[in-house]
Amino acid sequence: MSIKIAISHKTAYKFDRSVKLFPHIFRLRPAAHSRTSIEGYTFKIYPENHFINWQQDPFGNYQARVVFNELATELRVEVEVIAKLQVINPFDFFVEEYAEKFPFKYDKNLEKELSLYLEIKETGIEMSKFISHLALQKDLITVDFLVYANQQVFNLLNYNIRLEVGVQSCEETMTIKSGSCRDFAWLLVQVLRS
Repeated sequence: MSIKIAISHKTAYKFDRSVKLFPHIFRLRPAAHSRTSIEGYTFKIYPENHFINWQQDPFGNYQARVVFNELATELRVEVEVIAKLQVINPFDFFVEEYAEKFPFKYDKNLEKELSLYLEIKETGIEMSKFISHLALQKDLITVDFLVYANQQVFNLLNYNIRLEVGVQSCEETMTIKSGSCRDFAWLLVQVLRS
């Protein structure tokens, strides 16, 4: 069964005088590689006298580079997406043979290519304890290990809605034992990189 949804986003800036708008890059378009079927997409920029160039970043995400041709008293962006949400199997992927069991080691060439994604940005006492606990899980099937790591975060931490900007440090999340989804995601990224 699927559900069709419409998402509308509007951002507007009004200025008290005419201003020069420098080139902007907007990242407000669904990724082409998303599993969600996009049935409709509109992207409107005001002032209407502008030049738009659609590009893709190194990760395959669309971005609109917009150059404005005249002074303006307003900048307005309107996006609408119509998407078809369907139930998907999150385990619909394969794991390379060398990585079937945790822990595993990447081939040197692949590890070099993935180096940006393996960079550890945070450490701390509480995080180290958590990583040590997870590391005790030897010879688990890798997918089972990932499920286990997610369950441990879910069981250890309390979810809350945070309206503050940014992401908590992993150590703060582990110390206060709570955070928002972005805090949990950042913690998992850092833990799995370790």
